Amino acid sequence: MTSTPSNTAGAVLITGASSGIGEATARHLGALGYPVVLGARRVDKLAAVVDDIREAGGRAEFHELDVTDLASVRDFVAFATTVYGRVDVLVNNAGVMPLSTMNALRIDEWNQMIDVNLRGTLHGIAAVLPLMEAQGSGHIVNVASVSGLRVDPTAAVYSATKFAVRALSEGLRQESRVVRVTIVSPGFTVSELTERGGDVATLDAVRATTAQMGLPASAVAEAIAYAIGQPATVDVNEIIVRPTLQG
Repeated sequence: MTSTPSNTAGAVLITGASSGIGEATARHLGALGYPVVLGARRVDKLAAVVDDIREAGGRAEFHELDVTDLASVRDFVAFATTVYGRVDVLVNNAGVMPLSTMNALRIDEWNQMIDVNLRGTLHGIAAVLPLMEAQGSGHIVNVASVSGLRVDPTAAVYSATKFAVRALSEGLRQESRVVRVTIVSPGFTVSELTERGGDVATLDAVRATTAQMGLPASAVAEAIAYAIGQPATVDVNEIIVRPTLQG
């Protein structure tokens, strides 16, 4: 079921929008008529996606973004506010997944996952929450993972960050009567998550499994669109999207 942007007048901000779920979400929401602002470090890829959305008749902008840097996130939000007047939705999607066993001691990669997956999500919340509370409405969508529901070997640190994203999302939901909060937890999804860092053999196995059964990123984008398209009185708290073949 697709939804129209009848209850969204301002911008939808999407982090990690240069590929994967972020890109698919930007394209899908843009096609539905939402004004979208794409953020990521790879601005050349953002520009190409924005061009496509505009050529199809949508409204889209982009801005360079490093979610590990609070000042960068605040600049991203300020840019969107300047262009569209207000921010109605933030999709906290940026993430990394360099998998390895704990005894490999890939500490730099542990810290990267903490900085991008968890701290980046918190930075997004910190940048938009005051605006949303001041305007009396808003919606924060945090992309977690089924790894935030279970722990598997090689994914301990990644899972820890996604468990944390789910915990802070639920805490924010309980604290706020103004801002809607949705957790979206995808299973195996075709994306670039397995392309950088981590143990080579582990990521080769994940890529092979994803190639066999993985969801297209567009399936997750449609779930996000469903959540944000609900009436303001309806808060879709959590959506889990797995391939049918995933155990």
